[in-house]
Amino acid sequence: MDPTEEWYYKTFFDCGEFGFGLSTVPLQPLTDCPANAQFMDAYYAGQDGTPVKISNAYCIFERHAGNILWRHTEVTIPDIEITEVRAEVTLVVRMVSTIGNYDYIIDWEFKPSGSIKMEVGLTGVLEIGAVADNSIAVNHDHFLTYHLDLDVDGEANSFVKNKFVTKRVTDKSTPRKSYWNIVSETAKTEADARLHLGPLLLEDDYPQIRGAFTKYNVWITPYNKSEKWAGGQNREIQNKDIVLWYTIGFHHNPCQEDFPMMPTLSGGFELRPTNFFESSPVLKVRTIPHKHVNWP
Repeated sequence: MDPTEEWYYKTFFDCGEFGFGLSTVPLQPLTDCPANAQFMDAYYAGQDGTPVKISNAYCIFERHAGNILWRHTEVTIPDIEITEVRAEVTLVVRMVSTIGNYDYIIDWEFKPSGSIKMEVGLTGVLEIGAVADNSIAVNHDHFLTYHLDLDVDGEANSFVKNKFVTKRVTDKSTPRKSYWNIVSETAKTEADARLHLGPLLLEDDYPQIRGAFTKYNVWITPYNKSEKWAGGQNREIQNKDIVLWYTIGFHHNPCQEDFPMMPTLSGGFELRPTNFFESSPVLKVRTIPHKHVNWP
């Protein structure tokens, strides 16, 4: 965000210019990943076509974060109290990509509820540049786009936006004056499906022109294996084999606590099944044996 000659052109494309996968770094046991993690190597094609190995590129582990998956205490039965609780244990797949001064921690978390949570953590060494007296860090953005080929119950899918709408009650027999109603809108073309992100740059600003995909945080396009970036040509998408491009963004206003090593800041999104299962899948989760601890 520094308009000076030394900075104005800095709009790094970590995937397109540096290669997010090529910048994957080996994970460190017990620090990058917990003690129960299993590690996997990765390979990519080198300049001469020979495979190049990245040791411990991924780790897979169960996360016991202390979260409650579900619980209920039945207190309406006289003289009886019944409590059922299940702890949430999730499966996490992790990788780290280091590009320049930034380290990106990518987590895919699979939950017993059927949800899939994607999270990215930003850390590393703060890049500096003098902008004012006693100010050496530049305000900047990070945008990451996920390419999600979901194929829910087959390839023919549609993108539906559900909105809560306030309706006025016309029945005079009730004292209520309003209620909620859900209005569903099925997108017919790519333009209908776009959701505005609200970037903080002007339309004619150089970084905004170069990174025009950041204008929307949702793009829906027909599947095309040759398309690698968010955008579109306003094609029809209703009942098609469609893919979802979801963009998350960070506005980083550096502070003193970010220097020299930045504490990890995370963000992401979660895909949750809706009317996909006949009943709640978490009812099959078993209780975890535990021991009662008496503190002195």
